[in-house]
Amino acid sequence: MELSILEPVDYLMIGHITVDQTEVGPCLGGTAVYSSMTAQALGLRAGVVTSWGTEIPLGALQAIPISNFPAEKSTVFENLETCEGRVQYIRSVAPCLDYFQVPGQWRDPKIVHLGPVAQEINPSIVRNFPSAFIGVTPQGWLRQWENDGLVYPSEWPEASFVLERADAAVISLEDVDFNESVIEEMAASCHILAVTEGSNGVRLFWNGDVRRFHSFPVTEVDSTGAGDIFAAAFFTRLFTTRDPWEAARFAAALAACSVTRPGLSAIPSTEEIQSYMMEVF
Repeated sequence: MELSILEPVDYLMIGHITVDQTEVGPCLGGTAVYSSMTAQALGLRAGVVTSWGTEIPLGALQAIPISNFPAEKSTVFENLETCEGRVQYIRSVAPCLDYFQVPGQWRDPKIVHLGPVAQEINPSIVRNFPSAFIGVTPQGWLRQWENDGLVYPSEWPEASFVLERADAAVISLEDVDFNESVIEEMAASCHILAVTEGSNGVRLFWNGDVRRFHSFPVTEVDSTGAGDIFAAAFFTRLFTTRDPWEAARFAAALAACSVTRPGLSAIPSTEEIQSYMMEVF
């Protein structure tokens, strides 16, 4: 169900809400879900601009205002485990998103998070929020798929155009197929670039310097959404403190906690947020 979108938002999330096919059945997925819920947990009023087919209930996401461009089918992902590792398929893709779909009341947020998962956001949208902090998680611009839906890494022709206009970006090693040359090129174009490395933590590129923030040991249950939780926490803390190192430390701690719980229960609790805002390690 779409909630009222009359009030302004602090954290504008743009990207597809997805349907993820899992062993236990279809569930909500996508950066739009995990990042907007994390922003809300951090005390911001989040709003989501998306296109999805409303095939399954919004569940915990129903407390967040959503501006939905109706689709016959949502963007649907399926991950399959093979003897060579995990392979990912896109089974359907919802319509693309552009600035005209952003409600007028939402066009002056504090933070804009561009989170494509399937090439669905027009890159030129980055020019339309001159006074906002713009955070980018470009994984959906870094993937293509075959006719059968098999997903594979791709080049991103608009990388420099988007990254030079963004305040910060977050990628994973998997997003760039572990290609260090691509990471170096992106870091050269981006003001602040965080590269997540799973249990190895995160590398942060800023002002010609690189620092690594290690993840503390946890028992992993489900890593789904951890990168999106990191991104929302990183963008929010960076906007608040203007300190990239502190933002990376804080976000890495919340992301590590997130993998100890499955699905949307990974969203950080109030207690975790307060604890890691105060802790120094």
